[in-house]
Amino acid sequence: MESTAKQFLIDLLNVPSPAGYEQPAQKVVRDYVQSFADEVITDVHGNVIVGKNVGAPTRVLLAGHVDQIGLVVTYIDEKGFLYAKPIGGWDPQQLIGQRMTVWTKSGPIPALISRKAIHLLTEEERKKVVKLEEMWIDIGAADKAEAAALVRIGDPITLELGYQEMLNGFANAPGMDNITGVWVVIEALRRAAAKGLNVAMYAVSTVQEEIGLRGAITSTFGVRPHIGLAVDVTHATDCPSMDMRQQGDIRLGAGPVIDRGPNVNPHLFDRLVDTAEASQIPYQIAAHGRGTGTDANAIQLSRAGVVTGLVGVPNRYMHSAVETISLADIDHCADLLAALVSGLNGDEDFTP
Repeated sequence: MESTAKQFLIDLLNVPSPAGYEQPAQKVVRDYVQSFADEVITDVHGNVIVGKNVGAPTRVLLAGHVDQIGLVVTYIDEKGFLYAKPIGGWDPQQLIGQRMTVWTKSGPIPALISRKAIHLLTEEERKKVVKLEEMWIDIGAADKAEAAALVRIGDPITLELGYQEMLNGFANAPGMDNITGVWVVIEALRRAAAKGLNVAMYAVSTVQEEIGLRGAITSTFGVRPHIGLAVDVTHATDCPSMDMRQQGDIRLGAGPVIDRGPNVNPHLFDRLVDTAEASQIPYQIAAHGRGTGTDANAIQLSRAGVVTGLVGVPNRYMHSAVETISLADIDHCADLLAALVSGLNGDEDFTP
């Protein structure tokens, strides 16, 4: 992975992007693509649409959602403690004792989220699964007046951001879901452009996937692609307690995951596999029996329908503070999509 591309990933992981509040991450995307994009548009929904060879009649869209899960401030009590609702799907147990950041108009405020100590819990309380509404956010404020002078209702909250590399080229951070997908589609466009394009290629950093695939709905409608591919994380099953019989055998470092099922055009699936094998790119296959919970679902059903594919980045510990991926996997994923799109003539027939 080139150093500038790696820095792009780290920069994205170090800015907040909870659904509905993605602007800082979208600015990182816009700044990065200026040197190689033909066209950069931010639509009214907040999607950043990066185009290359945009005059070609056949349009290909690659979508990676930029939003991460988070919280939003709903109440400040008399003692200055904050309470919040979730943005996206949280397991509340993941939040107990975590360092957090409240993103205010005047800047980030360090915070933590917790509950009373185990010593003070009753026997009944110890047996219960704690709910989000039973936890509070502490910014160290003396009282409500001090907290309210800094924090407004509606300010977003994220886990403390950061990037950590591990053994074997693995890395963890909050927000790997789905900063890695954004990274892949942008890098795929840059690499495909260097190879040469016969089609119009659009890499879209979509918004609000975690709350209903909303950015993919609007950006796909606007771009009107003939072919669309979503890139998202998918559950790695190479860690304890995973059931490979249902979730498949998906491993970090074994390459991008090419999805199969009703959400995927069968000819495009075959083309992805053939491209991976011809380019000697390692790959894995996963299967779903229905429409997925990814941007591919919205892309496929846009207008009169779009030829749709789905490529996954294996991810351990999804929706946690330590989402873990392989840097080699995202590099191979970008290479796969670049090879696929640069190999299109624009006259392919993917009709099932």
